[in-house]
Amino acid sequence: MIGEAREHGMDDWRLQEFTEDRELGRGAQGRVVLARHTTSGTPVAIKYLVRADARAVAGLQAEARMLGRLTSPYVARLYRFVESEHGAAIVMEAIDGASLKEVLREHGALAPEAALLVLKGSLLGLAAAHAVGVVHRDYKPANVVVRADGLSKLVDFGVAVLSGAGSSAGTPVYMAPEQWRGEPATPATDVYAATCVFVECVTGHRPFAAPDRVALMNQHLTAPVDMGDVPEPLRPLVREGMAKNPGERPESATAFVTLLESAAAAAYGSDWEQRGVRALAVAAVALAALFPLGALTVAPAASGAAGAAGAATAGATGAGGAGGGMGAGTVGASVSKGFLATAAGKGTMAAAGTAVVAATAGGAIYARQDTTEPPPDPVVTMAADDRTLTGDPATIQIQNVRYPTVSGLGDPALERRINAELRGPLDRLIEMAKDGARALPCKGNPVQIGTQTTLGIRGPRLVSVRYFQTSDWCRQADGSPGGEVVTIDLRTGRRLTAADVFRAGTLTAGGVSRLQARVEQRPIRYAREWEDCSPDGRFKRSDFFPQKVPSGPGREIAPPYLSAFFHPAGFRLAHLAGGSGGCENLSFGASYASVRDLMKPEIAAMLPAASPSPERT
Repeated sequence: MIGEAREHGMDDWRLQEFTEDRELGRGAQGRVVLARHTTSGTPVAIKYLVRADARAVAGLQAEARMLGRLTSPYVARLYRFVESEHGAAIVMEAIDGASLKEVLREHGALAPEAALLVLKGSLLGLAAAHAVGVVHRDYKPANVVVRADGLSKLVDFGVAVLSGAGSSAGTPVYMAPEQWRGEPATPATDVYAATCVFVECVTGHRPFAAPDRVALMNQHLTAPVDMGDVPEPLRPLVREGMAKNPGERPESATAFVTLLESAAAAAYGSDWEQRGVRALAVAAVALAALFPLGALTVAPAASGAAGAAGAATAGATGAGGAGGGMGAGTVGASVSKGFLATAAGKGTMAAAGTAVVAATAGGAIYARQDTTEPPPDPVVTMAADDRTLTGDPATIQIQNVRYPTVSGLGDPALERRINAELRGPLDRLIEMAKDGARALPCKGNPVQIGTQTTLGIRGPRLVSVRYFQTSDWCRQADGSPGGEVVTIDLRTGRRLTAADVFRAGTLTAGGVSRLQARVEQRPIRYAREWEDCSPDGRFKRSDFFPQKVPSGPGREIAPPYLSAFFHPAGFRLAHLAGGSGGCENLSFGASYASVRDLMKPEIAAMLPAASPSPERT
């Protein structure tokens, strides 16, 4: 996998599976190249480090492990970290687009819908980081790349830390009050910076400006935000996102997205996002001539390609912005000074947190600093539990319950969390059976419990499983306690809720009606027709959230009646409820294409193009 060094020096070692298109820069610490994966043709940016000290490489490895599971359509991806006797290399996603900094420089303020779209995409990227315990700490326009299709991507995690770590690292004009004070960074720290950038997008100017650092700090610490140029319907978002006290801001980027979607729909209509995409794409395409990847097919020596490449810029705090158009003769030198030399000034290139690999006059190839090989595909197998539990208050017979287990992720702690979630419905059913036996005079009769388990999609990003529970309480009460759908994000180990799966507008009365109109009931043995089970035939918003149970064994809160279930053959909506009348286990379904617009984009992006067949017991 590791290429041999070239004959004239060890500095030019390379990874064999990549074909270099051109060198973007060179310095004492190494070089940066634009390349393609030889087999797939995927363009990548590669940083080769030579003579990097052991501590720098070890630190890079540790951060790579921390960020390696961060996968989102709103975050630039790192593919690989490699060590050899020659040094280290980082292989990164190359994004063809313009930085938000250049978009704002070119266009000034954006239309409100476009500004909201940038904020939403950035918050979703931050949410993916927060889900794995990472705080970005340096959100700013230079670290957001806007592609020609209007999709924005968050880059540069060079000063990112685990939530709770404290320091004053960041870009001053966007730093939260707690960063100025050197206090621990939390997701609310990123929410503040993202709101600052949103103000800049929608007004054309930063929320605070001062002649010196001390005055700027005092403004962030104590001064109210000038709302004069912020559209009236969006001012509550700014007030909440830029609250001085982090405890008064939305608790997470995900929570802020929910507020944003509601405010945007109320102010600009349900199609605000489509208009925002169009407006943002137009703003980016105006800079398309400067997008860097268009030069990939041109030989490195060609003056047109070389002339398009400008100074590279470092994404680390205090480094310069994207360079202007520069002549062919200045490319190598400017890249060396802007990227390699700046990074080396911070100790080593590996530790500098550089995000912009090469910039043009308005366009840039961006990448986050660290990576590992993308996590391997999970191995999903079915486990069984058919024990008989004896003792007080009654014997409990588990009737061959099956549930999936996940392995092969390379992270034992993550696998334990995922497998605990996947087995969770059985453990809760056992506890419910114990409580039920205490409430009923069993008279020596056993409590029998089981599940009908349907395994849905099983990777590479999600595992989804549907449990319909069955029980016989001491041969006195036959029926179902209900059921659960468990869907796990395999990169974070997090169980997804309806609020994670659906856009905020879908979980309104009108949105639920739209969803119901797109799905139809699927046959399940012994199930009744929905019209016979529902008094008015309508899905309700409350059906998608946990239910309060006034009385009953084992719990006061029950799972939602309606849950999204990701089946290999298409989208499913599971209706699972306690009882014995035939209305407990119903299924509704539709193609993914017909409901994709009702789901959050990051969820739609996780759905595989093809999956193995479901397994049913």
